Amino acid sequence: MWNLARVAWNLRQSRRLSFAIPPSISATQIDPSFFKRGLPFTTCKGFSTLETQESGGLIPSELLTKKTVLRPDRDIGQYADLVTRVTNFHGEDKGFMVLAGDVFDVPIRKDIIHRVVRWQLAKRQQGTHSTKTISEVSGTGRKPYRQKGTGRARHGTLRGPQFRHGAIMHGPKPRSHAIKLQKKVRRLGLKIALSARTAEGKLIVFEDLALPSHKTKNIVNYVTQMENTKKVLLVDGGPIDDKLKLATRNLHYVNVLPSIGLNVYSILLHDVLVMTQDAVNRIVERMHTPINR
Repeated sequence: MWNLARVAWNLRQSRRLSFAIPPSISATQIDPSFFKRGLPFTTCKGFSTLETQESGGLIPSELLTKKTVLRPDRDIGQYADLVTRVTNFHGEDKGFMVLAGDVFDVPIRKDIIHRVVRWQLAKRQQGTHSTKTISEVSGTGRKPYRQKGTGRARHGTLRGPQFRHGAIMHGPKPRSHAIKLQKKVRRLGLKIALSARTAEGKLIVFEDLALPSHKTKNIVNYVTQMENTKKVLLVDGGPIDDKLKLATRNLHYVNVLPSIGLNVYSILLHDVLVMTQDAVNRIVERMHTPINR
């Protein structure tokens, strides 16, 4: 029985290999030592993309995708302090700023992000759905007809779930959908989200978010100059300026938050994260504050 299973497994593997390699190329033409060289690769939707120039033509071009492989100059998640450029809406150079490594250079963990987002969405769910039980349905309480002698089914009320406009059995009632999550996990999730945007180069630090006027065109002109950007999140340290509120409230792709309201789900919803120096300092201070048990 074990031999039959082994033969079936070998047959499936051979079929998969025949589909993966074009008919014009045989498996013997590929150097087996190629897969042991540790060449850089990246995965995209379940496929591994290898660099053609480093493979030396050992892997046929038909098996490679056209997507280029991005290899950062440094490893992500080393808790190293980072230096970033400070600018403003006009693109002026305002110096440099050091980002704390234990907040903006944390190892990326998708499981933590998943837990925090699930906690956020469950906590904001209203839970106001409600159905009526048999004691809450309006109607008479008398017995519709006598118990025996009619040839019909036995019923004691017309408010039962088997009747139209009757009660709903085991239906939903108002409740809280919130789940519990440790504070240190929530804090780690925010650090990972900030580190991910920093590693992608999608974190921009501004000196401030001051605008000359409340006109929406001031924000539109700035966003149109940014490449590969669909949604932008502006984070200020303190209360949001009235001019900034008026300039962004009519744009569905630009949102504004104070630093106290910065959360993981909002960061993931936006492509680019723009933070002021004050917001960065307040976030770092918040992350360094001991957790009260």
